[in-house]
Amino acid sequence: MKKIILSLIAIIILTNLTFAQGKPAYQLYKNNGKSANYDKMIKDLAKSDMVFFGEYHTNPISHWMQIEMAKSFYEIKGEKLVFGAEMFENGNQLVMNEYLAGFYEEKKMMPEMTQMWGNYKTDYKPLVEFAKEKNLRFIATNIPRRYASMINKGGMDALKKLSPEARAMIGPDLEKYFDPTVKAYAEMASKMGDHVPPNMLNIQTAQAAKDATMAHFSLENFKKDDLLFHMDGSYHSNYDQGIIWWINKIQPGLDIKSITTVMQSEWDEMTKEEKKTIAEYIIVVADNMTQTKR
Repeated sequence: MKKIILSLIAIIILTNLTFAQGKPAYQLYKNNGKSANYDKMIKDLAKSDMVFFGEYHTNPISHWMQIEMAKSFYEIKGEKLVFGAEMFENGNQLVMNEYLAGFYEEKKMMPEMTQMWGNYKTDYKPLVEFAKEKNLRFIATNIPRRYASMINKGGMDALKKLSPEARAMIGPDLEKYFDPTVKAYAEMASKMGDHVPPNMLNIQTAQAAKDATMAHFSLENFKKDDLLFHMDGSYHSNYDQGIIWWINKIQPGLDIKSITTVMQSEWDEMTKEEKKTIAEYIIVVADNMTQTKR
């Protein structure tokens, strides 16, 4: 009887394992199209100066992988690990620093943070709490939304209306390097086909303002031997565009790598060249993956 029970247990375990292997939640690839080993990926990325994680904002696999990678990076870099994130505007940096220092509880911090994303508690809080636990820096890199909105409406001229204090919250290299023909911004217009709005240049400038600002504050807070682990929407770092393009313009020579998220159907349709250039590592997620609420 005991042997029968053990055999049944073995069959159940084998069946569940086979089922799990047959319906994976995600697969990890290198940019040569071959499967990637997680531990080898971490060792490779940890040698970099900066790692940009391109996420799908409401994809739970992206967020689970972020916290797992953070833990793995910490084992290698320790206090040299620094977080950066699109999801926090740089005007909130003081509050973030005070919270990480333990000045007050989360219930005191939350009302002080402007434009907090609706999925903070499920998707980004684990990273912030890990930084707090390990006494690590967490950089709020993004432009305040109100200024991005002003640029969207008024273009580069909107900057002239702002005070020096406000301008300090926007990447100072925006006017110097902005180029609407750069792939990341040119594609914004090309994807609209015959429906390009008359203010398209302003829209492109506003997007560039976000990238330039995130690049600026990433660089401003980077020190020698640090590993900056930055979270952002995949369109901000795919194909070495967006934030990465700006960093290479402002301070060329840094070792920058990226990991991105794509859905299985997207991966299946990508060319070899697209797979090769989108990022160093790619998380391919099942199309029917459940989503978090933003």
